[in-house]
Amino acid sequence: MHITIEEYHNDLCRESCPISGKTQKERIIHIVCSPKDEYLVIITTYIPDINKWDKGFKTRIK
Repeated sequence: MHITIEEYHNDLCRESCPISGKTQKERIIHIVCSPKDEYLVIITTYIPDINKWDKGFKTRIK
């Protein structure tokens, strides 16, 4: 399962979005991807910084 947490409409790869998910060991990860008609481009994957995201890692702290 994943949750789309933001949308980037004018990114380098056209439209892209970070999604939030969990690893098999229940660790939160963010995956920035760009959906295409027949495939999904993975741009980067990272472990979110607790100082930059809310407790649920779904909203960026401004």
